[in-house]
Amino acid sequence: MPVEFLGIATTSDASETTERTTASFDKDYLLRIVRAHEDNDWTRVLFAYGSSGPEPSVLASYVAAHLDTVELLLAHRPNVSYPTFAAKSFATLDQLSQGRLSVHFITGGNDHEQQREGDTLTKDERYARTQEYIQIVKKAWTSAEPFDHEGTYYQLADFVAEIKPYEGRVPTISFGGSSQAAFQVGAAEADIYAVWGEPLASTSEQIETVHAAAAAAGRATPPRIHAAFRPIIAPTEALAWEKADQVLGRIEARKAAAGGSISRRHPLTKPENAGSQRLLEIAARGDRHDSVLWTAPAKATGGAGNSNALVGTPEQVAEALLAYYDLGVRILSARGYDLLHDAADFGRYVIPLVREGVAQRDAELARESSDEADAERRAAAHAALARQDAIAAAAEAVA
Repeated sequence: MPVEFLGIATTSDASETTERTTASFDKDYLLRIVRAHEDNDWTRVLFAYGSSGPEPSVLASYVAAHLDTVELLLAHRPNVSYPTFAAKSFATLDQLSQGRLSVHFITGGNDHEQQREGDTLTKDERYARTQEYIQIVKKAWTSAEPFDHEGTYYQLADFVAEIKPYEGRVPTISFGGSSQAAFQVGAAEADIYAVWGEPLASTSEQIETVHAAAAAAGRATPPRIHAAFRPIIAPTEALAWEKADQVLGRIEARKAAAGGSISRRHPLTKPENAGSQRLLEIAARGDRHDSVLWTAPAKATGGAGNSNALVGTPEQVAEALLAYYDLGVRILSARGYDLLHDAADFGRYVIPLVREGVAQRDAELARESSDEADAERRAAAHAALARQDAIAAAAEAVA
């Protein structure tokens, strides 16, 4: 099975550890960081969404016009536009990029962040709206005939989109969340289900929950699973942990300089979203899990988004990622703290090792499948010979 790698597209070099050295909006940096992913064998990059940030579909259009192969994952919140408008916008971008678009639908796990753009629905209402929204977008992409829709959140009549996605495809839909409402909606509607990096046992539980919810929704094939991590790599294990300690120190220093906060979007204590609550619960059980999973950054940031790290040599981090692959994770998201250089280093030193490990697993499965087929053919031949012998013996007895 293929493995894919997701990075990040940004317009400045700021991170939890680093004050920006670029302009707050630097289109040249945007191309540099996406090119670093494209040149180092990443599959796609995410254009994230925030209430105060640049509009991600415009950024994705700019990148599509300048770079030829990297795929584009566009984050989108249903509260910011009508679904028919969004469907046309997505299809237009897919045409411009010649089929490189995927869409990640964000329901929103923080009431205050949603209210900044006028969204006052409750969390459960937001999930119900997102499901209805995705269903309309899918229909707009695929329907050749005008259609009506009379739903809880959207009503429309006689709509048909003349602009369709590139060459009749349907862009991949990605979705994430760790609440029961999220599992129900995402497992029913998404092609990819995204979770944050957790210990192997916890990730396995989440995968089982997604698969069960997909089966309950009547799906024969569940969504592919995407897991997200913060890689911290160095030539030796000791140097990697020294680097990790420096990362944590810079996070704490930035928090102190900002009066104890890390983001306007995310509280350090008592986060509303289930995913962050899970990260903090795991961090409370200890800083280190499995082979190289490190939860101290999640604890320091209040479980803000993708915040659990993998710390070690490229070989150790690659082996850890392959353990998630063996659980069923097929999309690996990685974002360092030095955004540009870490994207290049992860692409140079980790991605080839993971791809090699996946290729070895595929080859072994092919051998096992071939051996099973050979065994079945031998058994069938033996059975045929036995039948022939039995027929011959019966004929001889009659004679």
